[in-house]
Amino acid sequence: MKIKLFDYELPENLIAQKPATPRDSSRLLVVNPVDKTTEDRTFHEISNYLISGDVLVVNHSKVIPARIFGKKSTGITIELLLLKRLEKDIWECLAKPGKKVKVGDRLEFSDKLRATCLEITEEGSRIMQFYYEGIFEEILDELGEMPLPPYITRKLPKEEQSRYQTVYHKSGESAAAPTAGLHFTYELLEKLKEKGVILTSVMLNVGLGTFRPVQVEDTDEHKMHVEYYEITEEAAEIISKAMKENRRIIAVGTTTIRVLESVFSKYNQVKATKEWTNIFIQPGFKFQVVDCLITNFHLPQSTLLMLISAMMDREFVLKVYKEAIDKEYRFFSFGDAMFINKEKKC
Repeated sequence: MKIKLFDYELPENLIAQKPATPRDSSRLLVVNPVDKTTEDRTFHEISNYLISGDVLVVNHSKVIPARIFGKKSTGITIELLLLKRLEKDIWECLAKPGKKVKVGDRLEFSDKLRATCLEITEEGSRIMQFYYEGIFEEILDELGEMPLPPYITRKLPKEEQSRYQTVYHKSGESAAAPTAGLHFTYELLEKLKEKGVILTSVMLNVGLGTFRPVQVEDTDEHKMHVEYYEITEEAAEIISKAMKENRRIIAVGTTTIRVLESVFSKYNQVKATKEWTNIFIQPGFKFQVVDCLITNFHLPQSTLLMLISAMMDREFVLKVYKEAIDKEYRFFSFGDAMFINKEKKC
């Protein structure tokens, strides 16, 4: 499909710079794809749309303070953004300014942390070997900053950095938050459990490929980024049982969809595994696991918008986005949410 088919115009003032307070006070646009209607709600009202037996699947990946600043021996400051761990102390990173980091260059971040560039990938990422004294994660917590997307121009103060984490984050090394989950509070999750909704989680380390623009005119030529994911035995059993009993699987976020549809497309079932995926979901894709989706509003011409357009008719998606713009919903990572609601399994 042509990339221009997924374009829309967004006023800059609708790009959210701050998260809603409290988390579940953000707005919620409920979308009913079957009869092509919408409803304006507040996120805490999501409980009105979930029923006993529904399985709510979240991505419990933790965002790490992946943005660090170091110096070359020449005194030039280099910003590194840790994208993914390749081996114990070897990471794929984005460097800024990238042209200043060549193979063999050394960077010093503090007296406890240094790095050497081992390789430059075809995409321009730097493969960095880190050397440190102590525990790497603790040093990163001390030196690093939260890797906010480039469209968030406001710097997040240290005391607010927890707002770029879900309340249920547990493990993982994400370079960006699974933002659909930012709307949930502990109280809302408890309310859903009391209602009989079954909560389970998977883990996918979100990479910055999520925010990279599609560079090709034809989406079929797009090469999807690779991300690491994990599914436990417990989660696989809960999801598989619900599928057999024709109960709804509701994904919180596009990252959760990528996990569930990846594992099923490979094994024809949801099973416990730890591996990598580069699944690309666009119109024409047949969903095998996920029925409903809680998600934010996504960038024009992005693979995430294509994923949404695979769940619903593309023209209807753009109509819904126009409605959200007209009603001044807040967009992107700190913005409002959408619930794609299917009352019965397909």
